[in-house]
Amino acid sequence: MTAAPAPAAQAPAAPASAARAPAARATDLYQRALELEKRGNGPAALSLLWEAAGLAPRDGVIQDHLGEALERIGALDAAVDAYRAATEARPAPRGAANHLVLALVKSGRAAEGIARARASAAETPLDAERWFTLGLAQADADGDGAIDSFRRALALDRRHALARYNLALALYHADRLEPALAELHEALAIQPRPEIHYTLGIVYWHQGDLERAASALADAIAANPAYAEAHLALGTIGKARGDLKGAASALRRAVALGPDLPAPHIVLAQTLTLAGDEAGARRESLEADRLRTRSQQSQEASTWTAVGAQKLDAGDAAAAADCFRRATQAFDAFAPAHYQLGRALARLGQHDAARAAFARAQQLNPALVTPR
Repeated sequence: MTAAPAPAAQAPAAPASAARAPAARATDLYQRALELEKRGNGPAALSLLWEAAGLAPRDGVIQDHLGEALERIGALDAAVDAYRAATEARPAPRGAANHLVLALVKSGRAAEGIARARASAAETPLDAERWFTLGLAQADADGDGAIDSFRRALALDRRHALARYNLALALYHADRLEPALAELHEALAIQPRPEIHYTLGIVYWHQGDLERAASALADAIAANPAYAEAHLALGTIGKARGDLKGAASALRRAVALGPDLPAPHIVLAQTLTLAGDEAGARRESLEADRLRTRSQQSQEASTWTAVGAQKLDAGDAAAAADCFRRATQAFDAFAPAHYQLGRALARLGQHDAARAAFARAQQLNPALVTPR
């Protein structure tokens, strides 16, 4: 009879350098992504964040930052997944739970978001921030509940400027304009933020007081000269007041500040039509149509890329590559899709095709260098 094998000795531990390699690579990618964001290169940063998150799925800081980047491009389901991973990390980053709540609401899962926020507020009922987050979660689905939550936050911290500002927004959306104006003036006294001036202008506009609306919007622009939405609103009011020259100037400034926004081109086209400039109006209308189409294509590409990144992290490189190809078909100029396709093809051993995908990504966005 063959003797049973002796119990195996403990398997030798992996070399420390090998164990650290993915974490070190993830940290390097994350730091490069932060630098790219500082330079305003969000698409390249997103590609590196996806890669870093795949290498370090339990790193809450990287997952939380990935969630924020995905939320900015409208990939809300993928953002929710990243925020969930961040909240499950130990330690979880400060703010990750709030990010998850608000992303759930944006992605159409308000019931879950509100339930999470309500449980958090019940757990620590003397924390104004938790009532504030609950109010944000309720804002679109339960206006009266949001008003109550913001008031609870203010009862705990009367100088919570954002709670007061969001209470004003909730009152405005409930068509309670005078109380909204009162809260906005209170918020300005606490912290004169540009968006408070902007919302004050919008409420005055809603009341038909165009002079006060224009003054408040001018204050918003004085506080933040790069506030594209404020220039757009000021131009729209100028058109309504018959100041076509001033309106066109404000709208062209909005175009310069928000080159991807269709709305300034639409209102500028209307303004130019009133001014008798049919050729200019036609040009602006065509540009608005182009930007709308581009936005839709970019959104579809970002969604396919987010799905593909999840499949790649799960180890299904073939399915991931199919998603990335769909993304490039939807919008070939979306560089992150080409970069991620290169990663998937490299894992499949299709190295020539991978090099071509990485080259296309770098052609579109020079910051996207081929991974080492």
